[in-house]
Amino acid sequence: MEITKVEGIIISESSYKETSKLLNIITREFGLISVLAKGTKSLKNKNRAFTSKLTYANFQIYYKKDKLSNLLCADLINPFINIKKDLIKISYSTYLTELASQVIKHSNNNDIFDILVKSLVKIEQNYDPTIIKNIVELKYLNYLGIRPILDSCCVCGSINILTVSTSKGGFICSNCHTNEAIISSKSIKLLRMLYYVDIEKISKINVSNDVKQEIDKFIGEYYDKYAGLYLKSRNFLKTIKNTYI
Repeated sequence: MEITKVEGIIISESSYKETSKLLNIITREFGLISVLAKGTKSLKNKNRAFTSKLTYANFQIYYKKDKLSNLLCADLINPFINIKKDLIKISYSTYLTELASQVIKHSNNNDIFDILVKSLVKIEQNYDPTIIKNIVELKYLNYLGIRPILDSCCVCGSINILTVSTSKGGFICSNCHTNEAIISSKSIKLLRMLYYVDIEKISKINVSNDVKQEIDKFIGEYYDKYAGLYLKSRNFLKTIKNTYI
């Protein structure tokens, strides 16, 4: 059996028998895989520290395509300590990993993994998790094949944008506007910027709550209408936001 090195993030862990764990890992090389980590519930096991949820590492495994692989050892890249100490950050990060695992089923592209890694690094560094979430959501729409039109009016092509429409699929101008709610010009500009920005290059985020709410509302409605994804973590995230934010 061949030993394979994979770069990945553990998105969930569960007990297997008395001493072992089953890990679901989203990887750069193979997308989502399941790995058996034998004996890692034991305090003395050398791999124990590398088998917790939201651990980012290089894993050496006996890889079995479409079957349960086996963990040999791991080299830690980022344990995301700050995320794991904060319930809000955990909630956002869990949502993003679940979203990535669904998107990668539609398009197993390395960029999906890279976007996830960059987003978790920014949350770890205390950047606004709502904005980071929105950037990831916008970028993943392209891999789902349902990208909104955010360069011009999605009806006539005009660049004189008034607002954004979920039902019409993107920006709309005053001539094509019917009964859509009007959002602020700041939200329109930021929405387009978030789609194109390189997460890794973000050095500052300063966005008003009103603008964040308008953008988050549009993206949420767009996913509901077109994506067809059910994410348990999304409902939990809403609960956490309503309770603590």
